Amino acid sequence: MAEPTALPESTGAPGAIAAGPPGPAAEVRPDKPDAAVVRDALGVGIAVGLSGFAFGVTSAGSGLSLLQTCVLSLLVFTGASQFALVGALAAGGNPYTAAAGAFFLGVRNAFYGLRLSQLLALPRAVRPFAAHWVIDETTAVTLPQPTRRAARIGFTVTGLTLYVLWNLTTLVGALGAEALGDTDAWGLDAASPAVFLALLAPMLKSTTERVTAGLAVVLALTLLPVLPAGVPVLLSALAAPVVLFLMGRTKEGPGTEKDSATPRKESATQRKKGERLS
Repeated sequence: MAEPTALPESTGAPGAIAAGPPGPAAEVRPDKPDAAVVRDALGVGIAVGLSGFAFGVTSAGSGLSLLQTCVLSLLVFTGASQFALVGALAAGGNPYTAAAGAFFLGVRNAFYGLRLSQLLALPRAVRPFAAHWVIDETTAVTLPQPTRRAARIGFTVTGLTLYVLWNLTTLVGALGAEALGDTDAWGLDAASPAVFLALLAPMLKSTTERVTAGLAVVLALTLLPVLPAGVPVLLSALAAPVVLFLMGRTKEGPGTEKDSATPRKESATQRKKGERLS
């Protein structure tokens, strides 16, 4: 069976693809030229890939060897987790706590994978290799694409460009760390988080998402001076359940009172009718 070249747009998140065939009233987004997809993917891949230099410098400055630094980029390949790990180690944090913080930051990629697996529909033999490229940047480029072909091109070009450049610049950064001297003075450790925030900010469209992100930042900054390195990042994840709980209480409160008041009003009316009949 031939694979469809255009998929219906869902009413859910941006770039979502509906599972079933398009109905009479469904809107299909126009095809996007392959060259335009490649251009967008290269723009993201090159811009973010160059920040691997900052990771190489920061990792070497935190005491990791050249081999350890390069292996991190080759095998972990998720900038936020890598910076969290070396940052916690540089601050004197426990290695297990640092690894736990990096792990929980990387868990988000598993949720990206659930969405991208449906969108890309790659052959089973390719999926384990593609999973290694499921990160913030590839997800950001892939989801808005109007067709499966465009999504696959965007994912592949972004992932390949970013993986090659990130690892090359990591190597260069680690080799040049000694020449730069005091790496903290250059502030290069803020490069990757800044890029991450720049990609994340446009995705925070609902009030719930903005409040959750804001509360997570407040928690991390508040706990940073009093807890070991790496722990504030873990505890900032509590922002999500807290916000969801509070918003759920807000929605249920008025409705519950209204629902409970209606039976009382009906009961009073019934009593009056009963008195008149008697």
